[in-house]
Amino acid sequence: MAYDEGLAQRVREMLDDPPSLVEKKMFGGVGFMLHGNMACGVHGDRLIVRIGPEGHEQAMSLPHTAPFDITGRAMKGWVMVEAAGYESDDDLNAWVQRGVDFALTLPPK
Repeated sequence: MAYDEGLAQRVREMLDDPPSLVEKKMFGGVGFMLHGNMACGVHGDRLIVRIGPEGHEQAMSLPHTAPFDITGRAMKGWVMVEAAGYESDDDLNAWVQRGVDFALTLPPK
C-alpha cells in the first residue's frame, strides 16, 4: 500500500528537520524517528502517532482516532488518526508534537 506523500511532506515541514530526525520507510509507509525512537509516521492516508501507554486511553477518546493495528494485533501507546483528525495544520501539528514529546522521553537508541 502506498502512503500519502502529501501528508508525509506536511509532517516533514512540521518537524522542521531537527538534527536527530531520521525518516525511514517501514510498514508500507514512512516513519519519523528522533534519536532512534519513532515519533510518528504515515500509513496509507492515516497519521500514526506514538503517544505512549499513559496517553493511549485519552488519545483514543478523541475523534477520528483508531488503534494502530496493521497486522491484526493492536499496539497500545500508538494511535492512527484519520484524515479528518489532521486536516488543519493546527490539528496536524498537535498530533505530531504529541509524538515528538513522547519520543523525546525515551532513551536514544
